[in-house]
Amino acid sequence: MAALIRTSLSTLVATALLCPALAAAQSVNRYDGATLTGDWGGTRTALDERGIRFRGDYVGEAMGVVDGGYGRTGARYAQQVRVGVDLDMGTLAGWSGGAFHVTLNDRRGNSTSADLVGNRFPIQEAYGGQYTRLTEASYDQTFNAGQSYFKLGYYAMGNQFGLHSLLTHFVNAAFCAHPLAMSGNSGWYNYPTARWGGEVAQQVSPALNVRTGWFQVNPNLGGNIERNAFRPFVSGTTGSLFPVEVTWTPDKGGAHPGVYKFGGYYDTSRVNQRGLDTSPTTGRHGAYMLAEQRLTREAGDPQRGLTAFAQYMVSDTDTAQIRRWYALGGVYQGIGSRAQDSIALGYVGADINRRLVDARRADLVGMGVPGDSPLYQLSQAEELFELSYSIQVTPWLMIRPDVQYIVNPGTFAYTRTDNAWALGVQTKVTF
Repeated sequence: MAALIRTSLSTLVATALLCPALAAAQSVNRYDGATLTGDWGGTRTALDERGIRFRGDYVGEAMGVVDGGYGRTGARYAQQVRVGVDLDMGTLAGWSGGAFHVTLNDRRGNSTSADLVGNRFPIQEAYGGQYTRLTEASYDQTFNAGQSYFKLGYYAMGNQFGLHSLLTHFVNAAFCAHPLAMSGNSGWYNYPTARWGGEVAQQVSPALNVRTGWFQVNPNLGGNIERNAFRPFVSGTTGSLFPVEVTWTPDKGGAHPGVYKFGGYYDTSRVNQRGLDTSPTTGRHGAYMLAEQRLTREAGDPQRGLTAFAQYMVSDTDTAQIRRWYALGGVYQGIGSRAQDSIALGYVGADINRRLVDARRADLVGMGVPGDSPLYQLSQAEELFELSYSIQVTPWLMIRPDVQYIVNPGTFAYTRTDNAWALGVQTKVTF
């Protein structure tokens, strides 16, 4: 099954990347220019009018290290191909506001962070789980004139909770597009990892939305366990995760809109504590704040201007790997005559749990390492500075040159590794 899907995905990518003339030959309609493969001779529009919408995209990231890290230069490439279909049940069956979603995801390549730097923040956001997997089979429904919503099925909860979509202007996974402390400290999971769950949301007022849900915690469905890629009912559930999130959108539709998310979670799984005391405990938890605010707006074009963002997250001391998470930066859209281009600059830091540092130092003492050894000089936080420029070549093609500077990359491996410079480019294609 997986081999067949990989072959199909490879064929799709080859067609998309090697046959641009095919798209140019499509008839003129509302899909022209939006996707590389066009309207498929009118078939795409016809299917959409019947409630069947196909989608697909490719992300490729070539990132290299020019200084620091493990002390050797080099580059690595990683990619993601995603295909899916959305079924509008209002059109297909008269279920107004309902939709089924199915998505397959394929990742390939190698990690710049693992091979050349050794840091906690993945330099390529497309690296992780390098195989073909089922990443969504869900149903959602809006009702009460669009004020109420629920979603059920097998999907990535990070697409619904803790999402900071503005940060997709970056390449490093520390920005794109959730705080890594969420998945690093608990059973929280982000795309492309899917698990069973459900949620409800209510628009309390025009500017206030409340969302909560339940999600399965099952480590056998995450990471690099390829054998479970198409086994959504595999055993291994350790507990449940209950998130809640309040979203406030002041001045929505105005000159200076904002998006402020306040959330938290509780994980019932029983896990070992961090540090010197590794006895089991229950109740991993954390709280977060995600904010973005439009600061400037160019006259004559409301899309142009500067939007600032900030993140802060704190997790429980007993079980967390990342005790505190914080980020700050901005995205400016509209560069000269290129209205769709943007430039993004950001900083992110993560404090390691002091219990882990204390345990590491105790291990060094137990190994007889002298007290004046530099091995005891462990850093307390990994930090990242990133600058990217997004070039919107066509509506379906974006090219993003990127520069990253990683500070204290050995923090979470308890090693002293040189600060690193990483350079590269990300490419996104919509099929």
